[in-house]
Amino acid sequence: MKRLLLINPVGRRSGFLLSKFTTFPPLGLAYVAAVTPSDWDIKILDENFDDFVYEDADIVGITAFTSNITRAYEIARIYRDRNVKVVMGGIHVSMLPDEALQYADAVVIGEAEAVWGKVLEDFENGCLRDRYEGSQISLKDFKVRPRRDLLHPGYIWHPILTSRGCPFDCHFCSVSKYLGTNYRQRDAQDVLDELQDLHGKDIFFVDDNLIGYSVESRGRAKEIFEGMIARRMKKKWWMQTSMNAAEDESILRLAGRAGCQFALIGFESINGSMLKEMKKGINLKIGVENFCSVIKTFHASGIAVLGSFILGNDQESLEYYKELAAFLVGSGIDILQVSILTPLPGTRLFQDLEERGKLIYTNFPEDWNKYRFSYMVHVPRETGIDNVYIGNNHIKSKFYSFKEYSLRIIRSMIEMKSPYKTYCIYKMNQSFKTSWAHSHYKNKFPLHID
Repeated sequence: MKRLLLINPVGRRSGFLLSKFTTFPPLGLAYVAAVTPSDWDIKILDENFDDFVYEDADIVGITAFTSNITRAYEIARIYRDRNVKVVMGGIHVSMLPDEALQYADAVVIGEAEAVWGKVLEDFENGCLRDRYEGSQISLKDFKVRPRRDLLHPGYIWHPILTSRGCPFDCHFCSVSKYLGTNYRQRDAQDVLDELQDLHGKDIFFVDDNLIGYSVESRGRAKEIFEGMIARRMKKKWWMQTSMNAAEDESILRLAGRAGCQFALIGFESINGSMLKEMKKGINLKIGVENFCSVIKTFHASGIAVLGSFILGNDQESLEYYKELAAFLVGSGIDILQVSILTPLPGTRLFQDLEERGKLIYTNFPEDWNKYRFSYMVHVPRETGIDNVYIGNNHIKSKFYSFKEYSLRIIRSMIEMKSPYKTYCIYKMNQSFKTSWAHSHYKNKFPLHID
């Protein structure tokens, strides 16, 4: 049989990859495998678990984010040096196909499932083109199940995709350019059937927003949650959603009853001007003064909150970092994710900083490994680069102090009334804390702002 090798490159493990609790399977490769004809022998080589060792193949497919694209190029070079055809795809390649074509024989731009059959057909006929553009798939008609049997069994979370696309256009995000602004949804019953077939109990909905943005999308989410309850699935899961989900308490109660353990919400900032610059319209509409109420609404449904915040915006100051640390400690947020603003290719943020000459690291592709949400790769207007690292340290020192950390776990245990949810909260916090402990800036800059 013809042999297809699909590769998830990692290279040096750092950040979230230091913990299994925040490491996730390459679901995209499992979908590519699912639309591969049956006369192909397929293997997924996953560097999250297995160190790379050359394996022979007829053709190799590699996916990558910006943060691991240099590793992807290294592996691609190994295969091309042995005259093995390499096809690359994923969000970084879709944003910069010309760059990727320096290291690959062909690139897939956009959603690979739509064109993968054509890629393999052209390869077999000896007429592989250099680029293929995948259209946005109608998920209502897309009944393909990912080849989960090819994913490494060591992952904790079992991912499931129920929608693609985002109607928002946040300044720092490339999702809408990659997957489109049309929020495409799978049929609720199809999602429920796949969930029921999943052997694992720990589920991660990989959608950028599971509940969505419209009456239709909320109705579909309710149908999914009601179906999970009616079918007695007893899954334990988490999701990403926007804070406007708190406007409908009934849907959160359903999510809690259906097994939702926690929700990742992008708060991003407690400063209205910064939110405006980031184009976070929903957050502005709800108002910074109501952020704590949003958290309480999720808690009332038994759902913990993983609050995501971004540092490195133009208007920040040392005083702002002190205010943010105080807010986070008293906000009721259960799990904290603080990232450094990273201008990814394809975003308006990247374009703006590049045009203004504010990017620090521009020796591409080598410097892409700095674009991993833990490095300052641009010069902010109002504060020094070092101050962003100091602010990051200050916030995390406060949030993870022995007193506050212990009180937060106890509070979560009381409010969530679930040992497993408390365990998830503890493990997620430990994962983010470990990532910080191994960061390049923790021991290089002061831990507190005087």
